[in-house]
Amino acid sequence: MAGSVNKVVLVGNLGREPEIRHTNTGKKIASFSLATSDVWKDANGGRQEKTEWHRVVVFNPSTADFVERYLKKGSKVYVEGSLQTRKWTDNAGQDRYATEVIVGNYKGEIVLLDPRADAGTDVGISNGAAPDAGWDSSASEGTAPASDFDDEIPF
Repeated sequence: MAGSVNKVVLVGNLGREPEIRHTNTGKKIASFSLATSDVWKDANGGRQEKTEWHRVVVFNPSTADFVERYLKKGSKVYVEGSLQTRKWTDNAGQDRYATEVIVGNYKGEIVLLDPRADAGTDVGISNGAAPDAGWDSSASEGTAPASDFDDEIPF
């Protein structure tokens, strides 16, 4: 195989307010939990639902600004990114792992799907335009390594 693909597309709702952090160099990083649900009827006709939680981390400062400004707990969003698994050692010396959806500096997209009171259109980050029409999440430099975080506990 000549190449590979690491692409994730999710549509779901934020489980809580986005968290905004800054690296030691001052770059803004946004993160949030996104819930996606599958709904089906069981053999008895009863409604069943299974919810999956996904951790989304945004390394692009412009996209992080968008997340901070527009996304709230319960917001319905479209997220496009890639999967990344981080490993770290906790304070007790145990290896820990986290698999996250990364919206990086050069690829990825977030679109707010909720109707807004002050705008009749979707708001998203794509294709380099202003926020209300969307803008590109590729405007900044590379993804910050985990060592740039202000504390030892990953978010």
